[in-house]
Amino acid sequence: MKQAAIVFAKELSDALRDRRTLMRLLIPALLMGPLLLMALSGLIASLEERAEKREVMAVGIDHAPTLKNFIERQTYTLKAAPADYEARLRATQLLEPVLVVPQDFEAKLRVGEAPTVEVVSDSANQRANAGVGAIRGLLYGFNRERASLNLAMRGVSTELLEPVDVQERDLASAQARASRLTAIIPMFIIMAVLYGALTAALDSTAGERERGSLEPLLMNPAPHGALVVGKWGAVALLGMAVALLSSLSFVPAQWLLKSDVLQAQFSFGAREVLAFWLLQLPLAAGLSALLMAMAIRSKTFKEAQAGSTLVITAVTLMPMVSMFNPGGEAPWYYWVPGLAQNALMMAVLKGEALRWGQVLPGVIVGFAMAAVALVYVAKSMRAAVAR
Repeated sequence: MKQAAIVFAKELSDALRDRRTLMRLLIPALLMGPLLLMALSGLIASLEERAEKREVMAVGIDHAPTLKNFIERQTYTLKAAPADYEARLRATQLLEPVLVVPQDFEAKLRVGEAPTVEVVSDSANQRANAGVGAIRGLLYGFNRERASLNLAMRGVSTELLEPVDVQERDLASAQARASRLTAIIPMFIIMAVLYGALTAALDSTAGERERGSLEPLLMNPAPHGALVVGKWGAVALLGMAVALLSSLSFVPAQWLLKSDVLQAQFSFGAREVLAFWLLQLPLAAGLSALLMAMAIRSKTFKEAQAGSTLVITAVTLMPMVSMFNPGGEAPWYYWVPGLAQNALMMAVLKGEALRWGQVLPGVIVGFAMAAVALVYVAKSMRAAVAR
């Protein structure tokens, strides 16, 4: 253990000495997630601001005074749409849907026919498409009001239109509702662990071999196991340090959120930081050893970088599995590195209590992967000495 500690201190000192590479790792880990979170809150704030304005852009609304009266009674303001509204919607220059009313609207309404109105949007224009629901709700409300008036004029109770009283009850907490918008945070923490360990893992194996310093190190009387454990400890520590800093960066970021709703629902404090950090321990242990195992056979640093892309791609895609599975979290999620940590961190964001049955599979797989990979690295080092 003393020899492993000496190697650990040496590897950690070498990694911290390369400040330029260290800053390239820290700056994206510290800024990328919070910046994206603030950009998301800015988008939500703009949608909230537009909803508060309560404006409807329309064409031909003067042909429908009854519909115009209804919309204005709902405290909405009507605005005339530009003549080239279709081209502007396609070009994402117009960020609101347009209500198009035909000239024969009132004539058809008087004779009992159903006039056709259009809500024009572009599904590729997300900002405009987001406002379609509000206009559709106004039109549904107008239909219900007209139907109620027609029944009342004929002496029929309007309660016949709604034979069932429907009430919605949302069981999700405020944190769970906010997690739908902040689901990208766990992925950034996982990527921080990966990229924090990546450079150190490659440099301590393939990098030293390329510089010619690995073979002299292996000629020392220290056991190869001690060398491997020392190097692995430094790599895993760097990965965990970057993950911790990345988690801490979300604490001040939440104070800069522009959306009042998101700011009220999103809570990220010391509890979440500590939980995130502890959940990354098995992942950092396993990924650090796996990256070292993939790089130990490489002759150059570039060759090791090319080989590590497989691990990077796999870890990056793991959190997306839950997005494409509408059936909810499956038990096997907790046995897959990356996917398990993503599911557990999402539970923390929702304010849910974690069970040992959820946490233990990730711990077992992470440290088992580390043990297997470290044995492989030690054997590869012995083979290099033998040659």
